[in-house]
Amino acid sequence: MSRLFSMRGSPSKKFYNVYLSYKHDFNVFIIYRQPGSWRGFKGALKFKRRSLIMTGNELNAVVLKRVEAAPGLMILQVKTDGWDMPEFKAGQYAVLALPGSAKRTELSDPEEKQADPDKLIKRAYSIASSSRQNEYLELYITLVRSGELTPRLFALEEGDKVFLAPKFKGVFTIDKAPEAANLVLIATGTGIAPYVSMIRSILTCHDNRKFAILHGARHSWDLGYRAELSTLAVQCENITYIPIISRPDEEESGWTADTGHVQKLWESGAIEAQGGYRPDPSNTHIFLCGAPAMIEEMVTLLSTEGYKEHKKKDPGQIHVERFW
Repeated sequence: MSRLFSMRGSPSKKFYNVYLSYKHDFNVFIIYRQPGSWRGFKGALKFKRRSLIMTGNELNAVVLKRVEAAPGLMILQVKTDGWDMPEFKAGQYAVLALPGSAKRTELSDPEEKQADPDKLIKRAYSIASSSRQNEYLELYITLVRSGELTPRLFALEEGDKVFLAPKFKGVFTIDKAPEAANLVLIATGTGIAPYVSMIRSILTCHDNRKFAILHGARHSWDLGYRAELSTLAVQCENITYIPIISRPDEEESGWTADTGHVQKLWESGAIEAQGGYRPDPSNTHIFLCGAPAMIEEMVTLLSTEGYKEHKKKDPGQIHVERFW
């Protein structure tokens, strides 16, 4: 326990010492000490420890690791610096930020308008790491060359500091689907990130619950986490992973798998052909994350097959993350 400051009480005009007393991991209690006695206002003056520690816009996290998965694609791991990593649900997002004074990668376009050097530029990114570990966060980020924040994030090196919002948010979470429901996870580009978190968090190999991951990108090198997901699909009979690319002519070493847009995989019955089962609204929930055109087309397509978009007051089997 440590004393914060002294104060003069009213109406007695006596001095009090103000202390912090920690209980459990996150709650803080203010205790006023009067000479010869202790008096604690446990209920009225309780607040979150983290909100006390995380004040202002300090750069409060450190880059643990950065991997350029492909040109313009980066896997970034960050850890908190001097405070506890908050809990999150698989599918939620984190907010990262850097000040306008932070340098930009050489691959970025010139800024049309100079950023305020003292103002944080904040953006949300889906979490790819497992919700079962709190050592670091892993994020999968694409470079927007004309953007404000990603050119600065791509200039970061291991050990550099960054702002991490102390609360993770989002309702695109795995718990929105019944535990017994099969899951079809459809993504384009970096929209695969929340699914990687879901798989890492809840997957049980050889379970009755089936997972199908359909991932679309322009090129094979844009298929983030392909090696990890392909390996899991071999090891776990209840996982089906089907990648597809839309620009096979630009592949230097050739591409012999599916081509076109990710919607094609659903229309062609690829899950039944490769996974051995046919998804049905009675036993399957579908998650959509990525390009708006893909999402809208899939919602329309699925609606004709008896699926319904999930709403808070009107539950359905289609769960959508519209992050563009």
